[in-house]
Amino acid sequence: MVEETWCGRALIGEDFEERCVEISVLNGRIHRIEEVRAAPETWICPSFFNAHTHLGDTIAMDCAAEGDLTALVAPPDGLKHRLLRAASRQSLVSGMHLSIRRMIGGGIHGFADFREGGVDGVNALKEAAAGLPCRPVILGRDGGEAVADGAGISSVRDCPDVEGVVARARAARRPVAFHAGERDRFDVDRALSYNPDLLVHMTHATDRQLRKAADQGISIAVCPRSNWMLGVTDSRDHPPLKRMINAGCSVLLGTDNVMFVEPDLFSEMAFTSTIYRIDPRVLLHAAIDGALLTGSSPYLKEGSAAEFLLINTQNTSLIHSQDMVTSMVRRVDRSVLSNTLIKQKKE
Repeated sequence: MVEETWCGRALIGEDFEERCVEISVLNGRIHRIEEVRAAPETWICPSFFNAHTHLGDTIAMDCAAEGDLTALVAPPDGLKHRLLRAASRQSLVSGMHLSIRRMIGGGIHGFADFREGGVDGVNALKEAAAGLPCRPVILGRDGGEAVADGAGISSVRDCPDVEGVVARARAARRPVAFHAGERDRFDVDRALSYNPDLLVHMTHATDRQLRKAADQGISIAVCPRSNWMLGVTDSRDHPPLKRMINAGCSVLLGTDNVMFVEPDLFSEMAFTSTIYRIDPRVLLHAAIDGALLTGSSPYLKEGSAAEFLLINTQNTSLIHSQDMVTSMVRRVDRSVLSNTLIKQKKE
């Protein structure tokens, strides 16, 4: 087998230690990381994982939309659901396929999608992702959870058989995820009572609820741009990112509905850094650590899957960066991304 090598200024390990290295890849895995004295003007960073998407909404991108959260996205008759029902399967699959390609082009190697439409909806996303270098985690609903990777439940207020959905997912050893706390705090306690693997939004969660999520080891996917676009927040207090971090929560970044927000984690990090004043290292982790949902280590270390970004800083002001992590979060975008390396391990 051919061993491939890449050389650059890299963020190594869970601590994002900045080092000039040569990375050797063999059989889809990082085989060796060796120090070098000098490296070309290339940055190497773990690739991203979008921890919350609704890719089916691509068919409604930037449509004329008015109303509150319930009118726009709540099942079963919010605007997005009416548009999804009216869309042809071909249009739905094509839209999701193109959004996945956009994510790959923006350094995203995997995503966790709440997939509407039951079994047919899950199969449509599988078709859309087929042959693309990405790792989807498909969280189905309306019966689709039976053929998906897990269950993606809307608010407990919207799911009449939540007990059964959770029980069946647990019996099949599949993950359970809930929307919670997006509109208000009143659906969070019940969602927590099911001890899910992932909570999405928690925009209006209380300190007590956040501590409970941390104590239970439940990851929280936040989608700040979507929260602002949908009018469920107008301040840095919601989602309560600093309080989440102080409580010890595992925070992940998602982009939510393609209908309203581009599935671009560079933009999500830059926006969140500007509005919420979060430590750039925390935000970079949040854009990467969703990969842990797949059971795979996302970090640059020997033995990990070879999934990383190559960023060309030549002839850009980035060569003057004094802190690579901060620049990754606040300044880098897809314009300097020269490659997204995703080497699938051969069994």
